[in-house]
Amino acid sequence: MATTSTTGSTLLQPLSNAVQLPIDQVNFVVCQLFALLAAVWFRTYLHSSKTSSFIRHVVATLLGLYLAFFCFGWYALHFLVQSGISYCIMIIAGVESMHQCCFVFALGYLSVCQITRVYIFDYGQYSADFSGPMMIITQKITSLAYEIHDGMFRKDEELTPSQRGLAVRRMPSLLEYVSYTCNFMGILAGPLCSYKDYIAFIEGRASHVAQPSENGKDEQHGKADPSPNAAVTEKLLVCGLSLLFHLTISNMLPVEYNIDEHFQATASWPTKATYLYVSLLAARPKYYFAWTLADAINNAAGFGFRGYDKNGVARWDLISNLRIQQIEMSTSFKMFLDNWNIQTALWLKRVCYERATFSPTIQTFFLSAIWHGVYPGYYLTFLTGVLMTLAARAVRNNFRHYFLEPPQLKLFYDLITWVATQITISYTVVPFVLLSIKPSFTFYSSWYYCLHVCSILVLLLLPVKKSQRRTSTQENVHLSQAKKFDERENSLGQNSFSTMNNVCNQNRDTGSRHSSLTQ
Repeated sequence: MATTSTTGSTLLQPLSNAVQLPIDQVNFVVCQLFALLAAVWFRTYLHSSKTSSFIRHVVATLLGLYLAFFCFGWYALHFLVQSGISYCIMIIAGVESMHQCCFVFALGYLSVCQITRVYIFDYGQYSADFSGPMMIITQKITSLAYEIHDGMFRKDEELTPSQRGLAVRRMPSLLEYVSYTCNFMGILAGPLCSYKDYIAFIEGRASHVAQPSENGKDEQHGKADPSPNAAVTEKLLVCGLSLLFHLTISNMLPVEYNIDEHFQATASWPTKATYLYVSLLAARPKYYFAWTLADAINNAAGFGFRGYDKNGVARWDLISNLRIQQIEMSTSFKMFLDNWNIQTALWLKRVCYERATFSPTIQTFFLSAIWHGVYPGYYLTFLTGVLMTLAARAVRNNFRHYFLEPPQLKLFYDLITWVATQITISYTVVPFVLLSIKPSFTFYSSWYYCLHVCSILVLLLLPVKKSQRRTSTQENVHLSQAKKFDERENSLGQNSFSTMNNVCNQNRDTGSRHSSLTQ
């Protein structure tokens, strides 16, 4: 029997027993499916053209709180406590310092909850937990605080184009604020969205999106309320395949087998490398399922429309969190990170990297590590990832230009770099899955820390371009770079950031201002 303790509802315990899954995971999936149906109803019967923004805010909030309490029971009170106190801080602290106060409180509250959950109550459990939604709420609280600070305190000329576009010019009402942080579309699995995008959706202004034309100017597309049905259907198909893969293949290829003593003693190096890649490949579908379903729920409600492509086709990827094809076909560490956990990477960029006054890369890494949680394996993965990213960039910068022509040579280079990237990514994220220090070091010891050693040797032997330092005399250059970056970010979404490591990489690629690994 798949029995397990849960603070949420036990109504679905018979279903949990039938499918042999923990009750909290069953609650999560069922609630997300309910949210999907509610999203269709919300868009059909509570469309912005049929009812007021007030009603839409109230319904979205009440449904979100219901789902939270069904999944997590009284632990869902943490969502309201964190959000409520943060709102009071915004009111009391004022626009000049609310961003700093809310940042410290929200992240601190999240960290306390993570520490108590991991080290006091439930260490090492892979099932759903209340700190997951709190991670998204923390992102929303801190993002909004910075956006209000930008819009109501800072001067426009001090803002980057991205900050100017996201700036909030008035204090949200309590209802608007709670609706943004706790709405049913994103309460359980996100993804993060900007406050302005969410309010535009609630008020029915989201479908009028400016898209850059060939001459560089924005063009307003007048098509009203495009249907999300095709996008939702496609994403649900991806969810179904991901869930099927996770429930069948994933259980047959546990990551823990990489540290099995018999396997380590008898397997050849090609076998070890192959199983490492396949086992980590099998671990990804659960993320594909959760993030794609969350995206589909938002789309079904009518949220997530970015605009139209050059062929006039509606694009529903405004808040998408990953691009599976690019992830699996990545030929560089950067390409993988660019397409993984996209909204979290944008949050790291907006609240930390582009605002840091010193050592932005270190500060962004530290924030990413704290936000992810307190399992030691998380930190080991991030530290290894930084090393791998720097080494991969050095190799790419020194050798790639020799393999661009002819096409056959480029194809050979892409094949080699695909193999190297997939093995390196898998090697890096093993501690993220194993969580604890001892099994993580057992794995790296079985590989003799070979990729760590190779990365260090690459960094010592190959020339690496130094990052430019940001100074006040370079501000015009920075703003120009920021404008170009934001135009790329808002066009096809191909350059979204994915982790602190990606921020480091973007720092080298774009100059000095703009630029971490998983949830």
